[in-house]
Amino acid sequence: MDRTRPSTPGVHDGSGAHGTAAPGTGLLRRRRRAAVATALAGILLGTLSGPASATSTASATASGPAAVECPANLAEKATCYTGRDSDGAYYAIAVPRNWNRSLVVHAHGGPDLGAESDPERSTGDLERWSVMVDEGYAWAGSSYRRGGYGTRMAAADTEKVRRLFVEEFGEPRRTYVHGQSWGGDVAAKVVETYGAGKRGPYDGALLTNGVLGGGSRGYDYRVDLRVVYQYYCQNHPRPTEAQYPLWEGLRAGSTMTSAGLGARLQECTGLESAPQDRTALQQRNLDDILGVTGVPERTLESHLRFATFTFRDIVHNRLGGRNPFGNQGVRYSGSHDDRALNAGVERFSADPTAVRDLSYDSDLTGKVDIPVLTLHAIDDPTAFVEHESAYRDSLRGAGRERNLVQTFSRESEHSGLSDSEYANSISALDSWVRTGRKPTPKSVAASCPAFDADHGTGCFYDPGFRPGSYASKVNARPGGLRWPAMTSGQEKAWSRIDGVGIAP
Repeated sequence: MDRTRPSTPGVHDGSGAHGTAAPGTGLLRRRRRAAVATALAGILLGTLSGPASATSTASATASGPAAVECPANLAEKATCYTGRDSDGAYYAIAVPRNWNRSLVVHAHGGPDLGAESDPERSTGDLERWSVMVDEGYAWAGSSYRRGGYGTRMAAADTEKVRRLFVEEFGEPRRTYVHGQSWGGDVAAKVVETYGAGKRGPYDGALLTNGVLGGGSRGYDYRVDLRVVYQYYCQNHPRPTEAQYPLWEGLRAGSTMTSAGLGARLQECTGLESAPQDRTALQQRNLDDILGVTGVPERTLESHLRFATFTFRDIVHNRLGGRNPFGNQGVRYSGSHDDRALNAGVERFSADPTAVRDLSYDSDLTGKVDIPVLTLHAIDDPTAFVEHESAYRDSLRGAGRERNLVQTFSRESEHSGLSDSEYANSISALDSWVRTGRKPTPKSVAASCPAFDADHGTGCFYDPGFRPGSYASKVNARPGGLRWPAMTSGQEKAWSRIDGVGIAP
C-alpha cells in the first residue's frame, strides 16, 4: 500500500489531473484570505469547534474562508478555516501541513431539524473525522443551508463547498466525497448528480454506515415502528389529545419535545428501567414492539424520535402535508398475538405525488461511473447493514456494480467506526483510483494493520460477510423488491415536472 505523502506544505500549486492554476493565484488567494480573516476577526472567535464561533456567526452574511484555530487533535498539523456560502450554509475547511494534494469533501448525516444552518455541524465533523487530515487529505464540509430533510439540497451544498475550496486553494489532484449515515445517501446523490462521466469533479466515493435505501423505502421500518408503537401504547397521541394520522409523525402544531416523547416511551415500556423494575405489561409491550419491528432496544428511542419529528418535517415542511408513506398489505409478525395486531394496527396508503417527490429527492438510481467503496458496521443499530444490499442491488439494476466494493466491520455502533478503518478505507479507495486495480474485501482487510500501527483503534473487518436482502430486514411494500427504487429514466422524466422534489 502506497502511503507516501508530498512533503511540501501550504497551498496546492494547481497542477494535477483536473486543471492548472494561473501563476501567482496562490499568493492572491493567501492575501484575500488574510483580508477576510481580518475583517471577520470580531465574528469568528474561539476555537473551530467552540460555542463562541457558533453563536457569533449566526447572523453573519456570506463570507470567504477565515483562518481559525483548529480542533485540538489537529493542532500543529493543519490550517483550518470557516465561512458561510452565498446560500447561508456554514462550512469548515482544513489543509494539512503534509497535504497529499487530494481533497475529501464530507457530507454530514442527520438530517438536523433546526431552521437554519448550524455552524457547529461542519466543525464538529472535522474533529470527528480528523483522521482524514492526519492521513494528509484536505477536508471540506458543509453544514447545509438549513435544517430539515432535503437530500438534493444537501448534495448541492456539498458540491458548493468543493467549489469554494477550489477557488481558494486550487484544484486538487484527486477529490473524494465521503458521507456517513444520511450523509451516505447525500454523498451517493453527489456521485450521481455531479460525479457522473469522465469530466465529473469527483474521483471516488467512500460511504460509511450509509442510509443507502433512499427515502421512499429507507424509512419503512420506522413507519412500521410508528404504527406498532401506537397500537400497544396508545399514548402518541393519547385518546384525550387531538388525533392525527400516524404517517404525519406528529401533528404540525404540537409542542411535544424529545424529553416528552421519551417519557411516554418509558410510561409504556419501562425502557429506561431495569427489567425487574418493569411491570408485566411494560415488558410485554417492549417485547412485542422490538419483536415486530426488529429495532434494537438500545436505539428504540432514537428511531421513534425520527418517526416522530423527522416524519413531521418531511410531511409538513417539505411535502405540504402530503403522505409519502404506506403500510397497506404489510403483514406484521413477531408479537404475542399477531392476528390481533394486524387487525388493529393503523393502515394508510401513500399519496403518489408525495412518493414521487420524496423519491426524486433522495432515492438513488445506481448510475455510478466512479469507484465507490463502502464500509458498514454489521451490527449498526441505526442504519441496518441491509442498506448495503439495497445499494448493491441498485447498482446492479443500473449495470454499474463493477464500480462498487463493499466492506463490513464486526463493530456495533452507528455514530463512528475505527479510525484505523477510516484511514485504511480512504487509502484503499485512493489506490483504486490511482492504479485502476479494484480491491477486494479481503485485500482491504489485509491492508488495515499497517494503519492500525499508527492509529491503534483496531481492525474488525469480516471479508466473508454478506448481508441479507433489504426485504429480509424491512417489510417490503408493493414493488419494493425491485431496485433501483428510482431508475435514471424516471429521474429524467420527473425532472421535467415543475416543482418536483423537495425545495431547498
